[in-house]
Amino acid sequence: MSPAFLRPFLRAAAAMAALLSFPLPALAAGKLQIVTTTTDLAAIAREIGGERVEVLALAAGFQDPHFVDAKPSYLLKLQKADLFVAVGLELEIGWAPQLLENARNAKILAGGTGFVDASEGIRRLNVPTSADRSAGDIHPHGNPHYWLDPANGHRIAANIARGLERVDAAGAADYRKALAAFDARLDAALARWATEGAALKGLPVVAYHDSWPYFAERFGLRITGFAEPKPGIPPSGRYIAELAEAMKRDGVAIILMSTFYDQKTANLLAKLSGAKVVTLANSVEGLPEAKDYVGLFDVNVARLAAAAKP
Repeated sequence: MSPAFLRPFLRAAAAMAALLSFPLPALAAGKLQIVTTTTDLAAIAREIGGERVEVLALAAGFQDPHFVDAKPSYLLKLQKADLFVAVGLELEIGWAPQLLENARNAKILAGGTGFVDASEGIRRLNVPTSADRSAGDIHPHGNPHYWLDPANGHRIAANIARGLERVDAAGAADYRKALAAFDARLDAALARWATEGAALKGLPVVAYHDSWPYFAERFGLRITGFAEPKPGIPPSGRYIAELAEAMKRDGVAIILMSTFYDQKTANLLAKLSGAKVVTLANSVEGLPEAKDYVGLFDVNVARLAAAAKP
């Protein structure tokens, strides 16, 4: 074979060798995959993670987070997740552990680098002295609806930020900066709500379910009773009639209702007692206006303050 014939192939080989001598550009890094149990945790995770993360909440904001269908599609998300964030205090005990076990992603199991219990460090309310199931659907570690005290958003955000730093040390500075911005925004909102919700201090209310102790403590509400005789136990007609009489006697004019409970019982109680039903968002996106964590309380405080006016 003549040297003239080989010359084009030799030139091509030399060109390929030259290309390979340069370092290849790094592949674009994918976003961290975060899966949370609720929209509240998802909203905070988005604020802390920013452009570095993609977030999915398993429970919709208008759903009762105690009861979520464990869809097969969730397993695919969990298998790819870098971080899993749970409310904890056994709120998700009926569905999340099974999903985590079947996802076979060791890093997002409890104790793994990608597992965040958002309740860590939270001061718990309504911790029972005994786990007597005859008392209804109780939580042995305390009431799990702690995100409904907006001040607890600081602790939730800090827990998520620490989790993000564990799985993405390169983004630590970004996460800390975002956490500081979130804390400042939340502090400003807390000061605003203290003024806007001044009329709520001492306001007597009845709640459908025991979802609101943290919210009540923050804003000074006085919860005098519940439409459920025990947590998770439907009321009888006699119980509702007796509760209505007690409400009239105690001057209770507001019934707190979450979006996902059947309104029939609350409406009957309102009719018998002369009170009004005030539907609040239990979670972010529980009502259309509650688009993020601060927006959740903007909506709820405004609704209650309007209802409290004579």
